[in-house]
Amino acid sequence: MTKSLFPGFDGLMTLSRREGVDVRPTLLRVLTDLYVQTSTHSDDEQRQFVELATRLIDQVDDATRAAVKARLAVYPHTPVPVLQKLGLVATQEGRRVPVAREIPAPPAAPLPPRERTDAEQRMAANMAMQPKEAAEIHDMFFRAGASERALILHNLAQTPLKAAPRIPTVRAKRAIQILEMAAIAGDVESFAFELGDSLILPSRVAAQTVDDAGGEALAVAARALDMPSPVFQRILLFFKPEIGTSVNAVYRLSRLYDRLSDRAALVMLAAWRGSTLAVTRAKYQAGLHDGERQRARAGAAQTRQSMQPGAIPPRRTGTDGSSER
Repeated sequence: MTKSLFPGFDGLMTLSRREGVDVRPTLLRVLTDLYVQTSTHSDDEQRQFVELATRLIDQVDDATRAAVKARLAVYPHTPVPVLQKLGLVATQEGRRVPVAREIPAPPAAPLPPRERTDAEQRMAANMAMQPKEAAEIHDMFFRAGASERALILHNLAQTPLKAAPRIPTVRAKRAIQILEMAAIAGDVESFAFELGDSLILPSRVAAQTVDDAGGEALAVAARALDMPSPVFQRILLFFKPEIGTSVNAVYRLSRLYDRLSDRAALVMLAAWRGSTLAVTRAKYQAGLHDGERQRARAGAAQTRQSMQPGAIPPRRTGTDGSSER
């Protein structure tokens, strides 16, 4: 079994088939960013990239295709089929087509903000994640490494997926104070309880966020509460000693936190909440399936008991009192 270039990527492709929601541009950007991070790739990684990229290039908008084309044009190890798909390589000769330098466009005057129309508001309301899709994003994030998590969070800010509503300011400030005191005291139980209560998370997800060794999940939760950066750094130092004792780890997470947008954190929060519904549905569906099998077995057993082997079937009597054989 080969290692996937992007764990959970194929599962997220189901998002692209939903009416009104198109996350294929985001998926292509993430895939490209992951591929150009390293200079060497195995045959399996190259094959996966060619299959996914060539499939998505024809399905995205012009702006996304241009951005991906710019990244791959300067990357020296872009596979030839992808270069051909982007028009960077002659189809027959297999040689690179020289790319003209981009002509700088004059800066456009900023447009005044406008209110969304009723149709746009209805469309945005229909873009909420389904439980299965939320579970896929949740699992993909917690399985990913540090660099992949940063890319996922960066691209979540650009998706049309509906974000969770902001935590009320008064409730968020109270939660930040309680979390900081619990972190300084090393009270893991109180910290996890307050985090789940303030973000409306089930205890399972709150514990998973607190126990996350990388610290990125805790950064997402803190950003969803709009926690000040110095408070987040103090929590890292006191509550996460395995991170607080590493200067590089603290610097990396502090830099990630300062660059993390509110929207990305709230979209991930929505995925964490929705993933619980998927787990609950799967549990009850399994229980219903087991119940159906038990009833089917019981019915079959009663049918077998009603006619034992070797038993003489009862005689039926006719209308005139004579027996029928």
